[in-house]
Amino acid sequence: MKFSELWLRTLVNPALDSAALSHLLTMAGLEVEALDPVAADFSGVVVGQVLSVAPHPDADRLRVCQVEAGIGNPLQIVCGAPNVAEGVRVPCALIGASLPGFEIRKAKLRGIESQGMLCSARELGLTEEADGLLLLPDDAPVGKNIRDYLHLDDKLYTLKLTPNRSDCLSVVGVAREVAALTGSPLSLPQIVPAAVTGSLARRVEVTAKQGCPRYCGRVISQLNRAARTPAWMIERLSRSGLRSISPVVDITNYVLLELGQPLHAFDLGKLAGDIQVRMAVPGETLTLLNDQHATMEADMLVIADDNGVQALAGIMGGAATAVDENTSDIFLEAAYFNPDSIAGRARRLGLSTDSSHRFERGVDYAATRNALERATALILEICGGAAGAITEVSGDLPQRAPVMLRSARASKVLGVTLSDAQVEELLGRLSLNFQREGAVYRVTPPSYRFDLNIEEDLIEELARLYGYDNIVAQAPVARLSMLPQPEHQRGVDALRTLLTARDYQEVITYSFVDAAWEADFAPGAQPVTLKNPIASQMGVMRSTLLGGLMDVLRNNLNRRQDRVRIFESGRCYLPAVEGFDQPQRLAGLVYGNAMPEQWGSAARNVDFFDVKADIEALCWPQRARFEKAVHPALHPGQCAEIWLDDVHAGWMGSLHPRLAQQYDLATAPVLFELSLQALLGRMLPKHGEISRFQSARRDLAVIVDESIPVQALIDAMNAARVEGIAEIALFDVYRGKGIDSDKKSLAFRVLLQDTQKTFTDTEVDAVMANFTDLLKQKFNAQLRS
Repeated sequence: MKFSELWLRTLVNPALDSAALSHLLTMAGLEVEALDPVAADFSGVVVGQVLSVAPHPDADRLRVCQVEAGIGNPLQIVCGAPNVAEGVRVPCALIGASLPGFEIRKAKLRGIESQGMLCSARELGLTEEADGLLLLPDDAPVGKNIRDYLHLDDKLYTLKLTPNRSDCLSVVGVAREVAALTGSPLSLPQIVPAAVTGSLARRVEVTAKQGCPRYCGRVISQLNRAARTPAWMIERLSRSGLRSISPVVDITNYVLLELGQPLHAFDLGKLAGDIQVRMAVPGETLTLLNDQHATMEADMLVIADDNGVQALAGIMGGAATAVDENTSDIFLEAAYFNPDSIAGRARRLGLSTDSSHRFERGVDYAATRNALERATALILEICGGAAGAITEVSGDLPQRAPVMLRSARASKVLGVTLSDAQVEELLGRLSLNFQREGAVYRVTPPSYRFDLNIEEDLIEELARLYGYDNIVAQAPVARLSMLPQPEHQRGVDALRTLLTARDYQEVITYSFVDAAWEADFAPGAQPVTLKNPIASQMGVMRSTLLGGLMDVLRNNLNRRQDRVRIFESGRCYLPAVEGFDQPQRLAGLVYGNAMPEQWGSAARNVDFFDVKADIEALCWPQRARFEKAVHPALHPGQCAEIWLDDVHAGWMGSLHPRLAQQYDLATAPVLFELSLQALLGRMLPKHGEISRFQSARRDLAVIVDESIPVQALIDAMNAARVEGIAEIALFDVYRGKGIDSDKKSLAFRVLLQDTQKTFTDTEVDAVMANFTDLLKQKFNAQLRS
């Protein structure tokens, strides 16, 4: 919303300068995005009248002019403008004048003395280009300062309004706000119904009453085709960003800016039959005023006659019935269109108009007829003519339900004690009708305030008028206490720190992901689908973190970063009976060399067991158990399920070759995804006596089938361990010479130590014999000699 400060001050004139008024509006929620001067800074320019024009004796394109500038004697000024002529009144820069970029001095042009300069709009900094002198009206007072005559000390305000404040999309709306904020008197335009002197009328039929609850129109005939838009109106329009077109069009635009009510004028002679306000028939076409051809859809509201669609309601009129220089009779319309019937239609056609911008946000439905009368009065004043009677069709207009406001509640929310007298005074400044019922105010919002619907809206209004600057910031007062932090739980930060120490980097990816990722990394998971995704490649909620990690990997590889070690912690989203579950998970990805490039060790790619060591460190002091498994996104021979104390904790493995090829990877990365809940638990330390007796170690090497997992043997021995066994661990795996191809040799370390005695050889041998028999019976293990 852009407007002239001088225009605003004709309606309300607070004792504030431009900067203070800008700050006041911004702090009241009407953000002033820009405050610009109308013209560049210059001085010494007055209104001058050219008395005579003579050719320059030594230059064909120059003229020697005698100019009256109101200083006593005429000035001799040499001018080269093509439109300089005897009798015209133009800006005249006197000797010593300061113009944008230069100063005026007495000079000689081709031997002829020039005592000033006649100026164009470009030389005054009003426009970037100009074809000649800036011609002024014949009644411009000679000698008057041009800044005063053209009101060039004006300022232009540009408001950045939020969508709920449609009432401020007009100069009158902003004036109401300024009056309420400052208490200054408000002087609104006087609207007097025009005398009906014309007999012409058009019948109006509204079939789309839900989309158009009110439609007003009237015929104005016998317009003066030679009429011109007055300078004051052109000035206000141009300073609001609109160019002058013709008197009738300029007046409709002026009323739109002044009152916020869009209007449209049809050339009466180009209309056929009655005015129809209806929904469009799919496939109907209309050539708009901007020469764009629009194809109608069934949900579009249109203005039509017997020949078809003539205007797109609330958006733009049609070229076929447009007012032009030959128009003498018009049909002038003003309507209230339901915002839901207008919203989105202009954007669908690639349009953005002042009318649609206002109708989408809400126009004052009670001011429709007043706006029509205001436009009628201006047309009759400027163009003459005869006004016919108003034809009005009304349906179910919006109703403003009363809103209950509790002053005690307002004081509590704002943190400021407001007395009943203050509340009533602030409501009165907003022109809100209210009735007091005990401690509650029954407030009825006016028709132009669509944003006042609940008690909190009224409390916000009180805060705006009271002044946000006047609300003192108070520190919260509350009882503070330490929250319990159980020792058997650790925080996520501990896991992040551990992975960072092991050369990982944390990443954060979107929870909205591509559905194709889910099909690749979590097939069959049935991800939660978004009804209104922000992008086509972000259409579902993630059920796994692996897709985001793979995307980060590809971005790094595209930037020639070929060693990647990353992890992410976050929520996944799984469908449930009601809504969806949101488990927290920790996932990682490792790609490229196991170690940074260096001279101390040979380069090798990271493998399954490197990442397995990282996971074991994550799980410590819990013992992680890895079991061979199958996951659709992981390599069939390099995939394991991870268990912690019989609780399924997650998966790890190398990426499936099919996906490595699909994502154009030279080698397969190793990935893992674990449940955070399972990782956060930890065992509490327990006091134990330190043994003073020597430990005994025995090694047990057995040959078993290749298909038997090592973990199965360790679990069997742990289940049969007796008191005094401190450790059972695998320390060697051998395949090769002396071992059948379908067999493998496993060597276990068994460490025995007691706190009360030293184990004898007989006792140690008995333990080892039990383990040997156990493995032979359960796994057909043969003792390796």
